[in-house]
Amino acid sequence: MNQPYSSVSTSHSGPPCTDGDSFEPVESIHGREGSRLLFLCDHASNRLPAQYGTLGLEPGQFERHIAWDIGAADVTRELARHFQAPAILARFSRLLIDPNRGDDDPTLVMRISDGAIIPGNVVAGPEETDRRRKLYWQPYRDAGTAAIDAMLQAGCIPAIVSIHSYTDRWKGRLRPWEIGLMWDSDPRLAARLHTQLSLDPNLCIGDNEPYGTLVGDVLYQHAMLRGLPHVLIEIRQDLIATPAGARQWAERIAAPLAASLDEDIFKVKYYRTRAGSGHRIMLNDHEALRQYEL
Repeated sequence: MNQPYSSVSTSHSGPPCTDGDSFEPVESIHGREGSRLLFLCDHASNRLPAQYGTLGLEPGQFERHIAWDIGAADVTRELARHFQAPAILARFSRLLIDPNRGDDDPTLVMRISDGAIIPGNVVAGPEETDRRRKLYWQPYRDAGTAAIDAMLQAGCIPAIVSIHSYTDRWKGRLRPWEIGLMWDSDPRLAARLHTQLSLDPNLCIGDNEPYGTLVGDVLYQHAMLRGLPHVLIEIRQDLIATPAGARQWAERIAAPLAASLDEDIFKVKYYRTRAGSGHRIMLNDHEALRQYEL
């Protein structure tokens, strides 16, 4: 059945929510039938289920990057609208549990983040971590799996695009990039997108900057293990902190992304992961890249 673009979202900005038992951990946006893109936003929200209060933090901490990727949700929704593509967004703060960490990652429930101690997490033992994993982390991961399965069953190999944002400074150091492309060892979409974005001579682009990849993260599970083309796009948060800024950057990304969707990327192809190895490769290091092909 032809399913029009729609969203079940409400605004995710502001203080932790008071939804009580009605808290839904996942926002799903339904794209047009036959869409070949799937957008993900792991850190879309700064909200918490009511029973967690503020995890012992001052409410103002939830406006900081420690609680969410500022502006990322708005960019994701704008891109989904532009491409009429499906999108999956987490509706809970990463301070509750980080949906982009592996299920056994020691930082799954952060006890301290960028200098802020999270009292409600300091006292969270294994049982509480497991509860949060089942109620929030797992439904988000399952929603991504279900969306990919549905696209594959419909005869469409999807390209997966994950949207994040980052601070302009970290530990006192200025981050010069306006946008960064994160990828593991599958360069298919990242390389094409980097080429298209580089046509703008005024744009400072990070190649696996400001971050790398992790075993067990969302794209590792949904894309690397399934041989699907993908890229994680990081945008500096001061550029997308307002709806207007988010809209502008979604428009700035849309054309280069569309031009990157060559027919030959839409196939299942497996690569060995380099996540966790400490081995750094760049998109122009073709000899190193070939070593990861299977």
